Amino acid sequence: MRSERMDEFVEQVRSQSDILNVVQSYVPLKRKGNRYWGCCPFHNEKTPSFSVVPDKGFFYCFGCHAGGNVFKFLSMIENVTYFEAIKLQAEKLGIPLPERQRTPEEVAREREMSDLRKVNEMARDFFHNCLTMTSYGQAGKAYFAGRSISMETIEEFKLGFAPNAWDKLSTAFSKRGVKQEFLLASGLAAERNNGGGLYDRFRNRVIIPIADERGRVVGFGGRVLDDSKPKYLNTPETILFNKRKLLFGLDRSHRAIQQAGYAIVVEGYMDAISVFGAGVKNVVASLGTAFTVDHCKKLLRYAPEIYFCYDSDEAGQKATIRALSIVRDTGAVVKVIVVPDGKDPDEYIRKHGADAFRQLVQKALPLVEYRLKYVLAHNNIDTLEGKVKALHEMLPVLAGIREPAVRSEYEKKLAQTLLLDEGVVRTELQHFARGTEYQEVMPSRAPIRQVVKKQDNALRRAGRIVIRMVWQDVSLVYHVGSVLPIEGIGDPVQREILKFLQELGSQGQAPDDVTAAENLSEDAAAELSRALVEDLGGREETEAYNDSLKVLRKSYLYALFMEHSRKANEMMQAGDMAYVEELNEVMRIKNEMDEL
Repeated sequence: MRSERMDEFVEQVRSQSDILNVVQSYVPLKRKGNRYWGCCPFHNEKTPSFSVVPDKGFFYCFGCHAGGNVFKFLSMIENVTYFEAIKLQAEKLGIPLPERQRTPEEVAREREMSDLRKVNEMARDFFHNCLTMTSYGQAGKAYFAGRSISMETIEEFKLGFAPNAWDKLSTAFSKRGVKQEFLLASGLAAERNNGGGLYDRFRNRVIIPIADERGRVVGFGGRVLDDSKPKYLNTPETILFNKRKLLFGLDRSHRAIQQAGYAIVVEGYMDAISVFGAGVKNVVASLGTAFTVDHCKKLLRYAPEIYFCYDSDEAGQKATIRALSIVRDTGAVVKVIVVPDGKDPDEYIRKHGADAFRQLVQKALPLVEYRLKYVLAHNNIDTLEGKVKALHEMLPVLAGIREPAVRSEYEKKLAQTLLLDEGVVRTELQHFARGTEYQEVMPSRAPIRQVVKKQDNALRRAGRIVIRMVWQDVSLVYHVGSVLPIEGIGDPVQREILKFLQELGSQGQAPDDVTAAENLSEDAAAELSRALVEDLGGREETEAYNDSLKVLRKSYLYALFMEHSRKANEMMQAGDMAYVEELNEVMRIKNEMDEL
């Protein structure tokens, strides 16, 4: 049960949320009459079928049939729960969440995290301004120009530069009242060995701000301008910064990942920035650490496929194999983008261009084929020892294939390639499978929606018009009930909506989008959205409502007509004279149908 304070909180967020402004921050819309149209962000389309009616507070897509209020839109586009969407919108509006009683430790930790985020935002702006607005940044600008990183990309990622000075940031922040403890806790500064104050962790490096999925700065990466060591330097582990759980760029790429149906994983943030700048937006990078199960879970929330694009040198190939072993048992579709010439993605794009890289993406190899290619290149299959070693290295990948037909085909292909008996391959695979326990790591994810051809007819359209009118004036539900019982509505989804409105009417309550979202099934919520969003075909509302009631009444009468006809026929065959009464009822119903 939600508390009264929480209900008031939700209502406050709802009343201050403009669905048009929210949707337009994600989707370009064009006005046509009292509604706005654009291409749906939940499925791929070229002709706009996604509509928003601001005065109703609902959106609906006539292609994939997604629909709902502003919170439903946010929950789908950000891939969060409905209530998390409310909290996300509240945060954007500056509306505080009603607080439960928290322990002093929880209060202190939340305050510390909030303070560190503010310090990180200040540092991001400091580094970015040093790059773009001061003479300190000339070396950084030259470095980015040499990497073909445009000013647009610099602004997109708020890239920056750390001056070649020991305490430029620490001194500037201290003058602005930032406590030393925050500089230390955020990893921006460290204590001098002689106890004489602080020194900046990042010096004479280009700076890449690192954000969490919600776009909040949690740390930084710094790259040297030459070949000095360490080449890359990241923020140390803090209460905000955990490399095993963070993926660089996910805050910008998650919607593109949803749209494309797959994520591209590269090794470093410079690769990710280069790929993103080349127009391939569905890219993320791990932060100087191996790809982890946590990384995998995050990506599978957005799409079912993961493409790895690590460096093509020996170290990169080994990193790819390690990553594949993490993903193998998750149920994800895994492919590998092979970059030729021993290049990393960044180098390849600079040498061959963005279009050439996109072609590599289209030619990505399925996991089994990539692994087979790698195994064959690293084993001498001319010898029996090499054949057996290659076979054993392929077994974990084959065992991870869930479709029997696909697995059987790869067993044949492997046997032919290694010149082994197919039965030997199958037996070895069975032995391996029996000795291996697989852990399911199937996180929930929002699948990319598909265009659904729903059957529609005059009866369903009539039902939606009645729903629309009752929504606008819930007292009309009694008029509907006088024409036909709500239970007589043939469509179960529309019947659910009208019963919900009937219940509200009996309580003297007007419907609203939040109450509907909380009480209706997903199909019913989408149908309600469609009822409120679609137009009336040029008819005036009252005329459309009356015509629609007649259609529903006629459908209801036809169902009664068929039922009584069936009963009359059964009574006649049984010799029951009561069939005469049933026939009279059949004729009465038919006469009423003829008059409509």
